[in-house]
Amino acid sequence: MIARTVSPADLARLKAERDAADRAYNAALTALDAAIGREPDLPHPPPGPDEHQVTPLNTSWEVIEGTPLAHAPSGWTGRLAARLWTLLAPYVGGAVRDALSKQQAFNSQLVDHINRNIAPQRAVRASIASTIALVGDQTRALLAFQSHLVVFLQQLTPYVDTKDYEFAGLAARIDEDNREFIDWIDHRTVGLGAAVSGVGDELAKRWESMTAREQRYEAHVARLQASFEELRSSLAVVTQTHLAVKRELERSAPAPGGSPAASATQGVEGAGGSPAASVGFQQAAASSIDSYKYVGFEERFRGSQADIRARLESYLPVFAGAADVLDIGCGRGEFIGLLHASGVSARGLDLNHEMVEVCRAKGLDVAEGDALGYLRSLPDGSLGGIFAAQVVEHLQPDYLLAVLDVAYHKLRPGGRIVLETINPACWFAFFSSYIRDLTHVRPIHPDTLSYFLQASGFQRVRVDYRAPYPERDKLQPLPGDDALVETFNRNVALLNSLMFTHLDYAAIGERM
Repeated sequence: MIARTVSPADLARLKAERDAADRAYNAALTALDAAIGREPDLPHPPPGPDEHQVTPLNTSWEVIEGTPLAHAPSGWTGRLAARLWTLLAPYVGGAVRDALSKQQAFNSQLVDHINRNIAPQRAVRASIASTIALVGDQTRALLAFQSHLVVFLQQLTPYVDTKDYEFAGLAARIDEDNREFIDWIDHRTVGLGAAVSGVGDELAKRWESMTAREQRYEAHVARLQASFEELRSSLAVVTQTHLAVKRELERSAPAPGGSPAASATQGVEGAGGSPAASVGFQQAAASSIDSYKYVGFEERFRGSQADIRARLESYLPVFAGAADVLDIGCGRGEFIGLLHASGVSARGLDLNHEMVEVCRAKGLDVAEGDALGYLRSLPDGSLGGIFAAQVVEHLQPDYLLAVLDVAYHKLRPGGRIVLETINPACWFAFFSSYIRDLTHVRPIHPDTLSYFLQASGFQRVRVDYRAPYPERDKLQPLPGDDALVETFNRNVALLNSLMFTHLDYAAIGERM
């Protein structure tokens, strides 16, 4: 049974409340209709100014016009008047003329005053007439608004009632549809329940099977990818080995009229070399043959030649306008090629035989040998710049200091030296890049390398930090401003400053 929430008593009470509200509404609407005003009888504008005597006043205000003879009639009457005025003028002129003059002045002022008030009185009448007309228009507009308001209020009741009727009909229809749908579901749920349950079990089994197959497929793909990477590395090593063996065989091939052993011995110690020299050659040859492994190491972990060119391109402004730049540890010659492209003459030096061969195959001027011995063989002031990227960490401290001292003397005034290396102050760089390379001797702190450049005589020494660690990969702070979150975020910032800063740096000095 459905629990009823509205009882018949509640329905009766709601109907009584609705009837009372209807009666109150109708009474208020009737009172409002009865309160609509009627248009009042508005007063007429006042009459205009009395202008009946204005014209006579303006023509008759003068009582003295010079002498009475000025307007005397013609004929014997005029002659008589003139004769009388001639006889009486000496006796009448004084007091009478003064009185007539005062009367004429008064008349002038009175006529002027009347003339001045005619226009204001006309304007006052016109203003009153327009005001009465405006009041009439506003009164009629107000009455029209009241009438429209009553009509509007009369429409509220049927408007609300029709909404109620519509909603009631819709609610009844929805209730009927719901009951019909519930009945339809009820008739079919019983029969479909078992079928749905069986299909669900089958789907669950198939899903588990597909999940297991997907996991096996992903594992197989991962193994194939690992095998492919391993195969690619092996092919690279085989290729480098083939090239190294080919070059060594070509170098050790017998000269015309001589034996391979004799040619090899002459290549290391000169003609007539001893067995010890032959052994030295064999060790050097073995070392040169193994040097191909470091070429593959560079390709895999340091980056492709395009990557290295992109990283080193920002050093070009340091050597702008220079000449005779030496790239120590030039590797595959990326920076030498960049210098040549920018119009700067440059040559390279590298200990790795395979690296030297790669550069020479590109037509680059690259010598094979160690930095200190090569620098000592050069005249003082013969270089316009020295560049060494990822080299100083391979050198023993005493050897490095000797290279810096000799480099200072081999540079011309204004020549610059650039030493790029891994930044050990960044823990990620140290534990990821530095310890991966077996040929690294020791890390060098930026402050240490800067100091030894200054101690060797270089000036304007500065440190440029490079290759910043991506911000998205650093430790992220938490949102919020409470004390615990602030403490956590300070620790995050401290760890980021120690572990994830710049991966490389370059110490740059200048000989003055």
